Amino acid sequence: MKKKFLTIFFILLLNSSLFADENNKSIRIGLLAPLTGTYSELGNSLLYSLQLALEEIGDENVIIVPRDSGFNEKEKLNKAINEIKSNNVKIVIGPITNEEFEIAEKHDDLVFISPSNINSRFSNNIISIGISLESQLLSLLNFIKKQKKTKTVIMYPENQFLDLIEKELKNFNLTNIKTFTYSPNPEVLTGQIETLTNYNQRKRNLELRKKMFEDKEDEESIKELERLEQLYTLGDVTFDSVIIIDFGNNLKSVLTSLVYTDVNQKNVLFTTVNQWFDESIFYENTIKDLYYPSVNFKEFNNYNKRYFKKFNTYPNEITILTYDALGLIYYTWKKNGTIKSINDFSFKNKIKGKIGTFSFKNQKVIQELNIYKTENKKFIKF
Repeated sequence: MKKKFLTIFFILLLNSSLFADENNKSIRIGLLAPLTGTYSELGNSLLYSLQLALEEIGDENVIIVPRDSGFNEKEKLNKAINEIKSNNVKIVIGPITNEEFEIAEKHDDLVFISPSNINSRFSNNIISIGISLESQLLSLLNFIKKQKKTKTVIMYPENQFLDLIEKELKNFNLTNIKTFTYSPNPEVLTGQIETLTNYNQRKRNLELRKKMFEDKEDEESIKELERLEQLYTLGDVTFDSVIIIDFGNNLKSVLTSLVYTDVNQKNVLFTTVNQWFDESIFYENTIKDLYYPSVNFKEFNNYNKRYFKKFNTYPNEITILTYDALGLIYYTWKKNGTIKSINDFSFKNKIKGKIGTFSFKNQKVIQELNIYKTENKKFIKF
């Protein structure tokens, strides 16, 4: 009941000056969010993030027009967009998911700024500012190059995102980089990782090497046999770095399998994609150093603290993207005096937001991400 009251309160608050807007000094910005139903908590979180952004902007001429668009509900979304348009809105924050783009694209008289991360390229009348896979791969490949690693394997699961990942990888010059797909089924995964790491042959190499010293009694042979007894395999794998495009328990299964097959962590660099500072990775003890690109941790932390202080609850991770979306729209409006199309967002200079720095070039949004690693149950900026 309390959350429902807060939602209604903020809708009234954000629309309080709608009827007083009789000139061109104000900008009306729509918000498409699931304010009711199963995903209402996410919708409320998006709404509250804009309240924080409005407070920081401190300009009464910025007016938010929120509407309940549901979650992947086409009729509800279409109705919400039409209601927003009837309020003289030309730019909208949303929709949330890539699956809803088909509806948004039909309303070509509007500009949409979406927190989706599926595509970094401007799409008709939609700009996605989510942490795109392209931005993450650019950061990781640059990091791996600086670490002087030359034999990288990009690993990703055979799931619903397979085609999207492979389409993105085609845009990169993957010289000396191999790709490896694996099953999300842990039982199948283990065997696949054994093949990737040539585990059985390396295990046989060890056994053959041990037999060479088993019947010898000289001190040097005894010491060598003792050393070999401490090993699980003998021989190196064919790669010196991995990029694992996966999350949660699936990611942990891959990491466990790589350690099980005795991949030397001193020689092989382990990296993955953005984890939104998921602390559960701290309890994955198989990997000592795991690196990944992400938004600015300090700003992300400050945002969460400020949000909690204001609303006594923590935000959904993607709400920081809507926070930045409002700042981006405001900057564009103040710079250009108006917003007519997505072309108004083609800036020569980089734009700094809470999540980090954006660049808008060649009709694409690229985030300059920091590299972090997990160390002693902390996120350390590399």
